[in-house]
Amino acid sequence: MAKLLRFNGGLFRDAMALPLSEVQLSLLIEAAEADWKQVEPAIFGTLLERALDKKSRHKLGAHYTPRAYVERLVMPTIIEPLRADLRSVQAAADLLRSQGKEKEALRAVQDFHRTLCEVTVLDPACGSGNFLYVALELMKRLEGEVVATMEELGETQANLGLAGYTVDPHQFLGIELNPWAANVAELVLWIGYLQWHYRTHGKAAPSEPILRDFENIEHRDAVLTWTDRTPRLDKDGAPVTRWDGTTTMRHPATGEEVPDPAARVQIYDYADPRPAVWPEATFIVGNPPFIGKLKMREALGDGYVEALWTAYPKMPQSADLVMFWWEKAALKARAYDGETGLRRFGLITTNSLRQTFNRRVLEPHLGDAKRPLSLLFAIPDHPWVDTVDGAAVRIGMTVAAAGSRAGRLVTVVSESGERNEAEGRDVALFTKFGLIMPDMRIGPDLSKARPLRANLRLVSPGVIPHGEGMVVSGAVAEKLKTEDDSAAQILRQYCNGREILAGDISRYVIDAYPRNEEELRKDAPAIYQWLTDRVRPFRATNRDPDLREKWWLHRRANHDLRGFIANLDRFIVTVLTSRHRIFQFLDGQFLPDQTLVVIGSDDAAVFTILNSGVHTAWARETGSWLGVGNDQRYTKSRCFDPFPFPELTPAQRTTLRQLGEELDAHRKERQARHPKLTLTQMYNTLEKLRAGEGIEGKDRQVYEDGLIGLLKDIHDRIDAAVAAAYGWPEGLSENDILMNLVALNHERAAEEARGHVRWLRPDYQNPDGRAAEAKQGKLEIAAAARTGKAQWPKTLPAQIAAVREALEDLGEADAEAVARTFTRGRATTVAPLLETLAGLGMAEMTEEGRYAI
Repeated sequence: MAKLLRFNGGLFRDAMALPLSEVQLSLLIEAAEADWKQVEPAIFGTLLERALDKKSRHKLGAHYTPRAYVERLVMPTIIEPLRADLRSVQAAADLLRSQGKEKEALRAVQDFHRTLCEVTVLDPACGSGNFLYVALELMKRLEGEVVATMEELGETQANLGLAGYTVDPHQFLGIELNPWAANVAELVLWIGYLQWHYRTHGKAAPSEPILRDFENIEHRDAVLTWTDRTPRLDKDGAPVTRWDGTTTMRHPATGEEVPDPAARVQIYDYADPRPAVWPEATFIVGNPPFIGKLKMREALGDGYVEALWTAYPKMPQSADLVMFWWEKAALKARAYDGETGLRRFGLITTNSLRQTFNRRVLEPHLGDAKRPLSLLFAIPDHPWVDTVDGAAVRIGMTVAAAGSRAGRLVTVVSESGERNEAEGRDVALFTKFGLIMPDMRIGPDLSKARPLRANLRLVSPGVIPHGEGMVVSGAVAEKLKTEDDSAAQILRQYCNGREILAGDISRYVIDAYPRNEEELRKDAPAIYQWLTDRVRPFRATNRDPDLREKWWLHRRANHDLRGFIANLDRFIVTVLTSRHRIFQFLDGQFLPDQTLVVIGSDDAAVFTILNSGVHTAWARETGSWLGVGNDQRYTKSRCFDPFPFPELTPAQRTTLRQLGEELDAHRKERQARHPKLTLTQMYNTLEKLRAGEGIEGKDRQVYEDGLIGLLKDIHDRIDAAVAAAYGWPEGLSENDILMNLVALNHERAAEEARGHVRWLRPDYQNPDGRAAEAKQGKLEIAAAARTGKAQWPKTLPAQIAAVREALEDLGEADAEAVARTFTRGRATTVAPLLETLAGLGMAEMTEEGRYAI
């Protein structure tokens, strides 16, 4: 009959007694006898959330986001700025104490503790509270350092207890759509808080009620609000529905699982949609849902997605769902006035953040001249665990704040294959410092490179058949040709990225374009029946009316592709997503798959430039990285359209063409002689050869079969010839190459604005030889310069923090130089602050009498 401490909290709001069987009571008693003091709240929350959600119960197990991964974002978002504040306060206290002002020194630390206990953290997609819990624990550790500092300055434990201030769950706010997760998140925070209490105070009981219902976890939509939601009806008043996305049936002819047309869910309309309002917070951190733009309608419904775009008219409709969280946080951060508002935010996104369709959200904020936002920390590509199903995914991390400031760009240089459940994959990180661009890189701002008219209308992805039945084997193609006289015109040789790298091309695609349904039925009845059985059932449930009604045609007509390859005997292709950026010639009879990027040129000089180190470096930095394999993605709008090709003399063009033909012939001859040899294997071995690694085991066989030494020689000669074509010396660093290309892009853009276009394929792009019209207005390319001086802060801790930040920006400076960065800054005031920073090891004095961080 031990005393039970009084408790409260949202999870226990309903006091109804549940009907339990004897077996269930026994299980509860057994669970209550276990020691729960050391339970990891993050894991516990995830498991409990899934146990309560019927749809997620089958996912119970060891899949959860590792603590180390969460800390990797929480630290730069919340703890690092707070710790910097504490160091400034400690420096101020040290300076005051040296002046005999012990009471003022203690008061400065007490004021900081009070501020720390008022800091609020918001996770606007909190799930079961992992990020909030980690933030709570790390802030409690920081509070422990503050308390230790106060004790050093004479504060007693009794006074500390009377103050009534402490970091507790009321400071941690959340928004969550799942009601179970919202309740679990609050419970997880209290578990973490009580664990800290007992670790710190032993068996001393916390104040009652030990759980309090602060109502700080809100159960609602985080990005959209509306006044009413009504079922969508068609013109006849019937409900508008869509396939539920999961239910299938067995096709009577093929035996395959196809969408069940009877499994429908209601589509809703949302009245007066508006952006949801977030509670005010000092920091925002979290992991919003991963739903790509192409899957948003399927996952959320047409009505919700349309309401979202109505509520956020400035958001590009190409953006993923997670970017709505990024946009809202960015607007709040840019409104920070130095004292109130959102100080920093850190969010997880998919690693497609730096791709054009998502980067459009970042660019207006990072490039604003008056109130810019800066990325202070970014990891463009990092392994993660999807909290929905435990799948391994790739994510990006970004931490941003108001102002124009340098940041840390962190890249994963290696990662172990095995996953440790507590720490995740063991990853090795490399950090660079500088101004982080919207495309997640430091150095020349490649995001400012403009598309050039000279390159337009020459690149397209391959076809999207949209239906497995559209693609057939060579044997099926031959059989269909015997049945239909027109089959030879409709069946096209076909290949995807995997096949072209392997050199194994044997499939065909049904390409009925531009026939209508009646023409296809008449010209090729066997093909028509084939498509009726194997493609039409899948298209019948598609929400896109074009796909439903034109079920015998590919997803889109690809007019550009058909136009620029129509009269070519060969054209250039590269695999859209691949570890190595390799360009190849493909015979003009082929119709490439969407996993290939097609360049409408048969010129071996263009082929050589694309295969050079100059272009592959550009493509690697301007493109993106996708997939668990972290492969390069060749994005047309960023990799090809802005790329400035060199202006060639006749002799240079001849040299480049000879080298291109030699490269193409060498690779194809090696694969023909060794059918199992893939281009990926060849370039993996070439990469090791260039790195000076030993060529052993299977790599040795690849080296011999592919004549990799000769392949390296060809590429070396290509790189030298392309550098000469640009007028550059050999051996330029990659950063210098990119700087030169950005500068050349700006020159070409200016030329084109004046009407001079250096067409890459003039016979196709400009067949009439007409001069381009000059554009009106001034061509603005340079980024906005940093504007204005900062105000000199009023309090001593804030002055020390400002001096330290100015010193970080300047790199090395004396008191006079630091003072000039502030309005009303004085060297006589700055000098003792610099001396204090140096005395505490927070800065260094150089031999010349200047200071550096």
